[in-house]
Amino acid sequence: MLIKILRAHLGPYSKPITLLVLLQLVSTIAALYLPTLNADIIDSGVVKGDTGYIMRIGGVMIGVTLVQAVCSIGAVYFGARTAMAVGRDIRTSVFDQVQSFSARELGSFGAPSLITRSTNDVQQVQMLLLMSFTLMVAAPIMCFGGIIMALNQDVPLSALLLIVVPLLGAVVTVLVKRLRPEFRTMQVRIDKVNRVLREQITGIRVIRAFVKDGHEQDRFGGANQELTDTSLRVGRTMAFMFPSVMLVVNVSSVAVMWFGGHRIDSGGMQIGALTAFLSYLMQILMSVMMATFMFMMVPRAEVCAERIQEVLATDTSVVPPTTPVTDLHGSGHLELRGVEFRYPGAESPVLRGIDIVARPGETTAVIGSTGSGKTTLLNLIPRLIDSTEGTVFVDGIDVRELSPDLIARTVGLVPQKPYLFTGTVASNLRYGKPDATDEELWHALEVAQAKGFVEKLDLGLAAPIAQGGGNVSGGQRQRLAIARALVRRPEIYLFDDSFSALDYATDAKLRRALSRETAEATVLIVAQRVSTIRDADRIIVLDEGAVVGTGTHHELMADNPTYREIVLSQLTEQEAA
Repeated sequence: MLIKILRAHLGPYSKPITLLVLLQLVSTIAALYLPTLNADIIDSGVVKGDTGYIMRIGGVMIGVTLVQAVCSIGAVYFGARTAMAVGRDIRTSVFDQVQSFSARELGSFGAPSLITRSTNDVQQVQMLLLMSFTLMVAAPIMCFGGIIMALNQDVPLSALLLIVVPLLGAVVTVLVKRLRPEFRTMQVRIDKVNRVLREQITGIRVIRAFVKDGHEQDRFGGANQELTDTSLRVGRTMAFMFPSVMLVVNVSSVAVMWFGGHRIDSGGMQIGALTAFLSYLMQILMSVMMATFMFMMVPRAEVCAERIQEVLATDTSVVPPTTPVTDLHGSGHLELRGVEFRYPGAESPVLRGIDIVARPGETTAVIGSTGSGKTTLLNLIPRLIDSTEGTVFVDGIDVRELSPDLIARTVGLVPQKPYLFTGTVASNLRYGKPDATDEELWHALEVAQAKGFVEKLDLGLAAPIAQGGGNVSGGQRQRLAIARALVRRPEIYLFDDSFSALDYATDAKLRRALSRETAEATVLIVAQRVSTIRDADRIIVLDEGAVVGTGTHHELMADNPTYREIVLSQLTEQEAA
């Protein structure tokens, strides 16, 4: 999976990668040539007392060293730029894929896991790529080049390499096999810590209201301890790796000195050749150590790549049309015909047999008990999810045939949990219409009953909004979300329990102002509060995912027991009448 991801994203960088490999090749050849020059100085200069020869060869060594340094710097420069660019491209691919997901896919992965996959997991792959460009490219060149140069110095002594290199490879292989499953567990533990921390930060008010600080500390402590234990197991294995490698390296050096000393004593080789051979042995083993370091990173990067690929390979259930409709000639006529929605693997559908018609100039309300499928029904219209059976029509055209831009222009959704983005009041209101004027913004705020509190802010429209709208109250957040939908002036308005945080007086004022503003539009309201929807032109009653009643407030009070039960749970008989 790691190779698949890298192959897909390394294509645009073939030129810098080729240049990097050439620079690493030149740098490694220069490094391999230096011990031979050093041996030549010892055997032909120092032993014979030829100072001129020492100076000439020493100058050549300085030149070779400068070439090696320049090439190494260039290789690191191109390697770092390429690795960072590939990391940026993978993050962009993950982000774009997540943006295409419907609510079903987002719920399947979960926000904490998606955050970890697009940050920590991508970073692990990026670091592996960086280390590959700076170390791994040079390691095989250094290893095979060192073996050739060592054979050139003394063939009998090179027989030691047949024992040392396979031994080092075996040690690395055993340790890497133990590391891989631990790295997968580690990434799952990071997901869990991320999830628990995210829940605690988001739900800090609930935690303090119920005095659950100790319980949440224990939850985080448990998740943190699990991650710590896994990290310690990985650390202990990695800690065992380097001593094992160094033991092989040091024993090899002693063996070379021992057998090399006997070779010199018998006249089979010279002192300079032994010095060069020892240098080549160190280069060979260092290249194996570099590969060892890389192999420690590969298992974790491979696990991260698998998690990234899971996101990239997941197709959204909301598929864009191949030949989208880009223009509508109606005025927002909405119809749901035989609609059913079922989550994958669910025993029963959330919605079934839904037939609804909402016309321009009318207000259609949907009411039902908790879990009856009201929000799911509303999410089908802007294609946040797609129905598993049946069709949603806008102006007689299946919404699955409409372009996403056209749906965005036609449908204005105020979600059940209104979300505001970091920025200002103006930037949030212009989210759906970037070219909206200040006059349009103030008008939308006035209709949404938000003008008063925005005017009291020090900077007015330029007042800062924190992430999620955390620096404004729930009612203010709802009114700003309603104003944001009004700025775009769509043909269809969807209000998903968007008045729940408002007091009754503000709710009434807002509905009166909305009725004038949306007089020619199609309005579909989901609400729990009866007073919000009792004046609607048509009220649809949902129960366990099915429509059990349709009519006006008085009609339903007369002949629909489900609606009557909901109303009387909030109002007295006299108030309901």
